[in-house]
Amino acid sequence: MSNPATPTALGVLDERPPLTFPPGFLWGAATAAYQVEGAVAEGGRGPSIWDTFSHTPGRVREGHTGDVACDHYHRLGEDVALMAELGLKSYRFSVAWPRVQPGGAGPANPAGLDFYRRLVDELLAHGIEPWLTLYHWDLPQPLEDAGGWPARDTAGRFADYTALVADALGDRVRYWTTLNEPWCSAFLGYGSGAHAPGRSDGADAVRAGHHLMLGHGLAVQALRAARPEAQVGVTVNLYPVTPATDTPGDRDAARRIDALANRFFLDPLLRGAYPADLLADLRQVTDFGHVRDGDLAVIASPLDLVGVNYYSRHVVAAPVEGVAPEPYWRSPSCWPGSEDVRFVTRGVPVTDMNWEIDAPGLVETLRRVHEEYTDLPIYVTENGSAFVDEVVDGRVDDADRLAYFDAHLRAAHEAITAGVPLRGYFAWSLMDNFEWAWGYTKRFGMIYVDYESQARIPKSSARWYAEVIRRNGLAAE
Repeated sequence: MSNPATPTALGVLDERPPLTFPPGFLWGAATAAYQVEGAVAEGGRGPSIWDTFSHTPGRVREGHTGDVACDHYHRLGEDVALMAELGLKSYRFSVAWPRVQPGGAGPANPAGLDFYRRLVDELLAHGIEPWLTLYHWDLPQPLEDAGGWPARDTAGRFADYTALVADALGDRVRYWTTLNEPWCSAFLGYGSGAHAPGRSDGADAVRAGHHLMLGHGLAVQALRAARPEAQVGVTVNLYPVTPATDTPGDRDAARRIDALANRFFLDPLLRGAYPADLLADLRQVTDFGHVRDGDLAVIASPLDLVGVNYYSRHVVAAPVEGVAPEPYWRSPSCWPGSEDVRFVTRGVPVTDMNWEIDAPGLVETLRRVHEEYTDLPIYVTENGSAFVDEVVDGRVDDADRLAYFDAHLRAAHEAITAGVPLRGYFAWSLMDNFEWAWGYTKRFGMIYVDYESQARIPKSSARWYAEVIRRNGLAAE
């Protein structure tokens, strides 16, 4: 179903000029294991925190779980054939840690690794570059029972798991991402409790964020030892953060949220230190005693690339005495130490997630990473939108999603023109899937999935994206 406000806000497509991307630009699409695979009790897979969370009443919309999801585990061949039809140059997928190490420790589960061997081989047979993400939120439940990411030992376990995957797949996989969106794992999983494992403790969230990054650094070292030729990076979800007004209070609110959303991760990963203002903001939450000598050097282990996931902008305002802020990602707050900052809506078009559509924010974000942090190659590893889709006469006309992609790809091209070393773009998502705490109530896919029959229907945006890939750019529509 189309939202008529969206195309107007994004611009009229037939007034836009054609654009060509640099030779070799990597066009892809992305998914995550728990969101698409299903088969949660097959092939020796153990439970993850998302299995536990989704089976806990009240945690996920309508009681949905990832037990079946898109049944990708059994439909691997069909799904890769669809990727080939779209002309994808790369497919970004995640490995389910509990499929490889059901208990989170010990030797690898051969059947679990065999599934990913089949996937990688099928991708390569179709000329599609595998892009492997080691952690997309599905921590083995036994590790959560032992303390989860707030426990330092989990970082070491992650490095051990990484070595197992590198040994099995490193001869055929060139691109590796350690973590996907550690902010979500830490602050939604352990801060607000809106995501698995559903814990709500600000100090735990901060510790989890640090140990996620420590695990990343140890995983980078494990990958370098096993596969020196691998191209290794990390994916962070970033937001431009804008004060609602130019008042000192609103500017300080923007500084605080930027520190938690962006610089909490960018600074340790790419500068080897936490920002001083962040440490001051969190003084009442934690003394950072969990940070040991040498940790930050490990976290800042040299990378080959940086992945950026971009969806929207944060507009924030100073607290108002006696007025509780609207909860962001449900309450308790996922902003420890800054719980009273207000998130402001501007009345602009939004997606079905109620996220404001802000393509210029992608330019702002990419330029910031390059100009303030690194000369490394950058990839947009996720960008996409949820809208309400309907099947009419066997077709899904998702004009809003198409317009969203068009606007954001034009923003990506603008960033390249401004000197950003952007090397690729992965649309989120290849197909509709289990959208975490929203269950199956939100659709991000370029391919429509009928969850009852598991039929796949490429939407208008999929056909459009296939033409973008064929042209290596955007035509004047």
